Amino acid sequence: MFKWDVVDPAPGEAVAPHQRLPWGKTIGLGAQHVVAMFGATFVFPLVMGLDANLAIMFSGICTILFLLVCNNKVPSYLGTSASFVAAVAAIRAQGGDSADVTGAILVAGLVLLAIGVVVHFAGAGLIHTLLPPAVTGAVVMLIGFNLAPVVAGVYWPQDQWVALLTAAFLVAASVLLPGFFSRIAVALALVFGYLISWLFDGIFGPITSVLGGATEATSHDRVSWAGVEAANWIGLPSGTLADGVSVVHGPSFSLSFILLVLPGVIALLAENTGHVKAVAEMTGDNLDPYMGRAIGADGAATALASLFGGSPTTTYAENIGVMSATKVYSTAAYYVAAIVAILLGLCPKFGAIVNATPGGVLGGITVVLYGMIGLVGAKIWVENRVDFGNPVNMVGLAAGIIAGIGGVTLKITDDFELGGIALGTILVIVFFHMVNVRNRTSDPRDPSGRVTRAL
Repeated sequence: MFKWDVVDPAPGEAVAPHQRLPWGKTIGLGAQHVVAMFGATFVFPLVMGLDANLAIMFSGICTILFLLVCNNKVPSYLGTSASFVAAVAAIRAQGGDSADVTGAILVAGLVLLAIGVVVHFAGAGLIHTLLPPAVTGAVVMLIGFNLAPVVAGVYWPQDQWVALLTAAFLVAASVLLPGFFSRIAVALALVFGYLISWLFDGIFGPITSVLGGATEATSHDRVSWAGVEAANWIGLPSGTLADGVSVVHGPSFSLSFILLVLPGVIALLAENTGHVKAVAEMTGDNLDPYMGRAIGADGAATALASLFGGSPTTTYAENIGVMSATKVYSTAAYYVAAIVAILLGLCPKFGAIVNATPGGVLGGITVVLYGMIGLVGAKIWVENRVDFGNPVNMVGLAAGIIAGIGGVTLKITDDFELGGIALGTILVIVFFHMVNVRNRTSDPRDPSGRVTRAL
């Protein structure tokens, strides 16, 4: 597995997963992968109330795990997943702490691992049968749009003008900057937001607003690096999170919270399946035999990270962008990226800088990213040509989407109720298959997800 054929082709010529450039160039490409994954990998732990430094370190560990399970055939970086952000917000709104969050996500990771094992032996057609693109798109959409109140109620009010400027920069950078720079727009927006916050502190002085987790408005600087000055340069992630739970902690389990995060498994299935297909198209290799391995590896990685208080993981489209631009698909570059991430995770001062991100900056970044998560669901529909002239798709999905986004609840007992994303996902799946069972005339494994009425 660790013997790559050394090549040094002309620019523009492809380098296969089992090949590598000379180590100097390979290290440079590995650094590019770190920069590409960096922004989203530490932003999402912050908005989930987890430690960004620990997330960075485990992203490296989990990437190595993924490569080993996939026998170095599927080049991929595992960064922090956004699929559970909405569920985490719901858990905290119901009084859950970080241990409840990581416990619920750990179970979701184990479920994804089990699905990966089943897919490995049964084939990828099983996924298309149970979760056709029409259903997957609806679930991803309601996960993203369910986050709108989090932006409006938590991050944006902390500093609306910094949030607005940061959002404007992120939108412009993502679309207008050339090539690689557009792929690291989140990291650039973070730097921009930091600078704007620092300038506003100097020009306008402290701001009065409600900090995340607080209940009353206080006067405070936008940028405070007291924690940065106190942090060590080298050491394991340590300290306490905002809710008082240790950064490195064991999970706590609650059935209600577990049900809230399980819909995120569907999003991870879509992400992993799409990643493997994209890599197969770029490299020209048949990666279907590794589909189950990829799904199971991501599930195992998510469970491993959550066991120690880390963030859930997923395959990263940002790194697909790097491969597309460079045509270098060598898994050796991903090992380099993983080692760099682990080293960054062992620098507490770096983590303190990340954790000091002003709330207004997070407001600007999340208002764009959360919307993009929701629109990925629409993208799944468009790419698979889901026909909404067909009432099976239109009516079968409608109730679940509104229930999930609107926070509709269904009380089962005095101590247990389903609501939000969990209820919405159940309604989407049940209602779709309820009306589709007699009308399916196409091959259930057809990835188009199009359904026509029986004549």
